[in-house]
Amino acid sequence: MSNYNKKQFEAQNKIEYNNDGYYVYNKKSSIFSALKKKKEKLLTVVTPVYNAEKYLSKTVDSVINQTIGFDNVEYILVDDGSNDNSRPMLLEYAQKYQNMMVVFLKENTGTPAQPRNLGIELATAPYITFLDADDWLENNGLEVLYNILKETNDDYVVGKTIQVENKSTKIVGEHESCKERRGIQATSIPHIFQHLGPRSRMMKTSLLRDNNIRYPEMKYAEDKQFFIDVLVATKTISTTTNVIYYLNRLDENDASLTKQTSIMQKMDTNIKVIDYVKAKKLDEKTEKMILNRLYEFDCITRFFNRQHFFKSKNKQAYYDKFNEVIETTKDLSYSIEDQFFHPINKVVYNMFLNGEQDKIADLFKWDKKEKVKDIVILENEPYMVTPFEDKKHIRVSMAGFYEEGAFGESDYVLDFHLYGDSIDNVNDIILRDRGNTVNQYSFELERIDKHHFRLTLPLTTMLEFGKGSYAIFIRYNEYQKISLIRMDYTQKVMDKKLYQFYTTINSNLGLNIK
Repeated sequence: MSNYNKKQFEAQNKIEYNNDGYYVYNKKSSIFSALKKKKEKLLTVVTPVYNAEKYLSKTVDSVINQTIGFDNVEYILVDDGSNDNSRPMLLEYAQKYQNMMVVFLKENTGTPAQPRNLGIELATAPYITFLDADDWLENNGLEVLYNILKETNDDYVVGKTIQVENKSTKIVGEHESCKERRGIQATSIPHIFQHLGPRSRMMKTSLLRDNNIRYPEMKYAEDKQFFIDVLVATKTISTTTNVIYYLNRLDENDASLTKQTSIMQKMDTNIKVIDYVKAKKLDEKTEKMILNRLYEFDCITRFFNRQHFFKSKNKQAYYDKFNEVIETTKDLSYSIEDQFFHPINKVVYNMFLNGEQDKIADLFKWDKKEKVKDIVILENEPYMVTPFEDKKHIRVSMAGFYEEGAFGESDYVLDFHLYGDSIDNVNDIILRDRGNTVNQYSFELERIDKHHFRLTLPLTTMLEFGKGSYAIFIRYNEYQKISLIRMDYTQKVMDKKLYQFYTTINSNLGLNIK
């Protein structure tokens, strides 16, 4: 923390807040106005800032260094009353770059909603995107998104987000970036409402203004409601496999509002969003898709299948809050459980309705702890075997079983069996580098009979793989994945490299190349 003094900073820099409680540095500058008239910007980037000095330079520099050319970007940074060194840092940037507009709010609002909304109001470019002050962009991210929107005239585009953790990375919301799509309806992607943060997205500024779409001023879930409105309003969208955005989930990054908001506060805002969606009177298909995300993901998975619930000494408070959720379902013309993606959530929901709340924690704790589950096939459908007599078998959506894998003279042949709801929608098998999530290989599968599938992998292709550890997945429904379980160990040395197919700690098929 720096020795920043707010009053001293305001006096030294002659900051005078307007009647709306904010001050825009450089907006009235004659140089800025002249530049603005000379060259219209292609797009606007909006970043809300609050006590972000630790990562702010990385964030801002990732915009400055974009391949689209920073001169083509209008960058609006709205500081929400920071009391660290963020404001002096922003002022220094704005003094250097005339197309950078820095806005200082007089008082902290407690939510990124107002800073982002102010960015929308001040934006002058035809396209707009949002970047949080602790995240960063791929160096060509803006160019990729902009070119797609110019090419398609779609309202909205979304690309790939990489979540960065201390020891690993992972792709966020793979449904959004598993393939190149152009000019499609948002609701043609079944999980489109499952991830609704501001990352990796660009849209027409006019879409927000014409439909009066703004972030609600809530401490939590404001982006969820905002992007529900955006996706409902869009006529067509595009998606791309290109990496656009890096989401900061490093352990030392603990300043986010999400980490500072209690689970009960989060549930209160989730209930507000549920009521908001119901009041919109959308067509039933769209409403079901949105509410499924809110009910299943936010109100069951994030509420009950988490350590905060397991460790709580006041579980009755959880049950009382979930009863408030149940109340919101009573005027629906359909059962919410019919829309659930995960069968175990359907079981938990019915346990709650049947007064078996005390069993929920035990079931979810077992599910979390038991990484290697016994899967059985009953009447050609997959079930996991639990230790609970009254819930002995719980359906799983898909399961894959390794049968045999062997190296031949010219190829590696893998045989396996698949069971489940999407047996007819299997796309391919992918090998993903555990050390670099973006690095993966995809291969077509041969279907031998209803459940029997085969991969034939030429050794010449395997020689092209880099060294490392690879996770192996069967991909279905375009973006959903399962691993193969129960396998044998096999290996081969080729071109001074050792290729080992092995069983992972979770009893799945993996590949090591040393």
